[in-house]
Amino acid sequence: MASHPALASAHAYAPVQRARWAALADQAAEANAFYTPEMLCAALDHLASGTTVRMLEAQRDGELIGLMPVVVAARHGRLPLRCVANWMHDHCFFGAPLIRRGEEVAAWRSLLGQLDEAPWAPGFLHLRGLDAAGANAAALEALCVEQRRGRQEVHRYDRAMLRSELDADAYWESHVRAKKRKELRRLQKRLAELGRVESRLLADGADLALWCGEFLALEASGWKGGEGSALACKADDAAFFRAACTAAFESGRLHFLRMDLDGRAIAMLVNFRHGEGAFSFKIAFDEALGRFSPGVLIEIANLHAVLGSSDIGWMDSCAAADHPMIDSLWAERRTITQYRIALRGAKRSMAFALANGVEALGQRLKGQI
Repeated sequence: MASHPALASAHAYAPVQRARWAALADQAAEANAFYTPEMLCAALDHLASGTTVRMLEAQRDGELIGLMPVVVAARHGRLPLRCVANWMHDHCFFGAPLIRRGEEVAAWRSLLGQLDEAPWAPGFLHLRGLDAAGANAAALEALCVEQRRGRQEVHRYDRAMLRSELDADAYWESHVRAKKRKELRRLQKRLAELGRVESRLLADGADLALWCGEFLALEASGWKGGEGSALACKADDAAFFRAACTAAFESGRLHFLRMDLDGRAIAMLVNFRHGEGAFSFKIAFDEALGRFSPGVLIEIANLHAVLGSSDIGWMDSCAAADHPMIDSLWAERRTITQYRIALRGAKRSMAFALANGVEALGQRLKGQI
């Protein structure tokens, strides 16, 4: 059950390893589009330069039951403590490892055991971006109790998600305030006065490259381009985006929506599917048409597309906490948490205790202010 050596590129594992990861993803207890081979391999190929990413694999009887990419972090928050962390690059918004359904505790037993034995693994395991109510959190809690292994929740927050048995119209009427519905209908009408407005999902692979290029250009035309955070601002980010979209489309996991005005894209939204769920990845819109709120209007179109789909049971917004736009449209919430998990060894135990102690002291001092 030893971990694999550091990866400089996902190509080192193609195609056999990707097939193993894909088989695991199809049977995962907890969906995570960011760790499916489509997105993970694209990230390893284009975003891991200068970063040592190790792929930990849990196996039982030669069968893959767990997969978690990890890195060694030089710091833990503000503390100069080295630790192991699940790899979450700048464009990864959920960190749950891929664990085979029914093998949750066994997989975590293997993954933590590997880290206990690994000479390269310092401090503790810092797990980020987990669902507090998900299969990974439950298995970790059970295993840590069984092994008397330290486990400390570091932080949690709620973010918007969409999960409902209602159809889009009923959801819209019951979850969005009447005043807001009226204002958005007014904006839709005003926009339609400028020309033909059409929303559509990507269906033809021949259009994929064009849509990706249009998205990159649209995002870069706004404030993200101005501050240098748009995907097109960095060649590696743009290459990752194109590669992830291409691989996801080929496997049926890309959900790419656009809103056009007279055939020109004024808003685009990229989602990635996994299992019965989906993850909202990036949105771009024409800020010159900001008075019509095209970003909100495409989210309304997305709400109809998701609730009208038999293939998508829920969608994670991947948004920040208290996001004013998506929180006003989606009523459900997902609690995202992060943990420190103790690893075996005297020095590691000291690092775990120190991090917990500093955090507790900070909370006490904050309470006295």
